[in-house]
Amino acid sequence: MKKTYKFTILLLVSLFTVLGVNAQGAKFGHINSAELLASLTEVKDADKKLQEFAASLENQLKLMTNEYQQKVQAYQSQVANMADPIKDAKVKEISDLEGRIQEFQQTAQESVSKKKEELYSPILKKTEDVIVEIAKEKGYAYVFDTSAGAVIYGQPSDDMMEMVKKKLATMPATTPAAPATTPPPATKPAGLKK
Repeated sequence: MKKTYKFTILLLVSLFTVLGVNAQGAKFGHINSAELLASLTEVKDADKKLQEFAASLENQLKLMTNEYQQKVQAYQSQVANMADPIKDAKVKEISDLEGRIQEFQQTAQESVSKKKEELYSPILKKTEDVIVEIAKEKGYAYVFDTSAGAVIYGQPSDDMMEMVKKKLATMPATTPAAPATTPPPATKPAGLKK
């Protein structure tokens, strides 16, 4: 047991020594990607488009919810005077509307996620490509993203923020690859509930 322990320690010390010697000549850089993205006009435009898209879905949901509430109130105020077949029909109508609302909420969330991916993916790809390009041009062995909290301690490194911003400013704006997603239809029938 002691031999295995000593061997493991010797192996780790050797490994760190070799890595330390190799890392001495390496050039390190860092960038705060959250700060970079927040400074880009393209991200601000994408934020605005996503908010508008989400707001249109929210408005449709409010209309559906208002219709539901009105039907429930009408039912509750008239239930005492309704014949059983009318009650059953009204309950089914309200239940179907409730199902459509739930389905709309789910598809709306999926649509917002897809829209977000559509808007932000080209921007993220472009910034990543620029960071990699600059890292290769300037001879960086590693570039750390300080916004992710990936570095607890590090020796002084070069902040690449200005180089990346400058390079991005010379590039054309990105556009989403896919056409804009439209909100799901509000009248999509839900499965019948009993």
